[in-house]
Amino acid sequence: MKVLHTADWHVGRTLRGRSRADEHRAALEEIVAIAEEEAVDLVLVAGDQFDRAVPSPESEEIVYNALLRLASTGAQVVVIAGNHDHPRRLDALGPLLRLANITTAAFVRAPNKGGVMRHTTESGETACIALFPFQSKRGIVKAEALMGSDPDDHQKEYSDRCRRIAGALCEEFSADTVNLAVAHLTVVGAATGGGERRAHIFDYYVPADIFPESAHYVALGHIHKPQRIGGRCPIWYAGSPFAMDFGETHDEHCVLIVDAEAGTPARVRRAPISAGRALRTVRGRAHEISALAGTTGDDYLRVIVEERPSPGLAESVREMFPHAVDVIVEGPASDDAKPDSVDPATLRGDPGALFRRYLKEREVEDDDLAELFDELLEEHYAPGGERGPLHDLDVPADERASAAEEAHAPA
Repeated sequence: MKVLHTADWHVGRTLRGRSRADEHRAALEEIVAIAEEEAVDLVLVAGDQFDRAVPSPESEEIVYNALLRLASTGAQVVVIAGNHDHPRRLDALGPLLRLANITTAAFVRAPNKGGVMRHTTESGETACIALFPFQSKRGIVKAEALMGSDPDDHQKEYSDRCRRIAGALCEEFSADTVNLAVAHLTVVGAATGGGERRAHIFDYYVPADIFPESAHYVALGHIHKPQRIGGRCPIWYAGSPFAMDFGETHDEHCVLIVDAEAGTPARVRRAPISAGRALRTVRGRAHEISALAGTTGDDYLRVIVEERPSPGLAESVREMFPHAVDVIVEGPASDDAKPDSVDPATLRGDPGALFRRYLKEREVEDDDLAELFDELLEEHYAPGGERGPLHDLDVPADERASAAEEAHAPA
């Protein structure tokens, strides 16, 4: 039996407000092509098809079209819910998707109530598949325990419950079936990819030995870096199809092709995915960064400029790099640049002088910036010498508060 394992599509994810829909379409089209070329019998999608619990219509079109395309290759498609997916939405669509040879698992259920499925290929090989969608800690650790017991006890309770779930599901495994588990979990020993939500990674984890030796392959989702986890059977994360955020430092993105047969541990190989734009971080002084202009192609960039802040610096960087989604200006580190504690009484006075003091404390030497502040200050005052809000700096704080209360008192 040949299986394709994929996970963590996160359709709907944006990058600083930039849509990645075209990248998702291209990556999923590539996965469909791999399924066709490999003539797989089974496709396991291990959760987080969507990035948000309430996806946009465009995101739904992308995901469901990809699932239908995968099913059209002749493979049985199995989809479980991840922590980003809305389980009730997936559960509601289950009957409709079954018409297209797509099985969904939105909640953990008993083996005889949908927690375990069987699939027999045309060649007569039968797979027994344990379905283990994401389990929230909130559904296991009750509010009373959260308020009154040690956090280590919470983790132990979560881990023990997941062990019992896995044990119950995997009891259905037998010597004459291809025994598979598909789960959305953090397993101890996994190296994170960098784009995951940390709260759902470090607060929810289980040991690898919850999966028995009788499992021929365990298909995991939740961690974005493809990798094998040490355990009593082959346990793998497929990873995300392309980089989701700048925190993802690994370069390899793939699906996993699994050759499995009854009584033998699965053989696993990676099928690389080339779709999706690279995410790069560029760091240096202004002249070093400007030298890279025109050399970064379509890569999304995070540009860190190691210069003192100055007017227009970030804008000039964006002009040089149209695909820069983050521009961060980091002045040289210096303890002397940290402002001293200031007596609130000294904050009354000329705003222009105070702003120049602020620049000096941070070692920003820019007369143009100070002059720009003066111009904005002048524009802020009403014509004819009327007092604007900044004149309140000359009024003690207690008097300003009293005036504000009077101004907002009911008539």
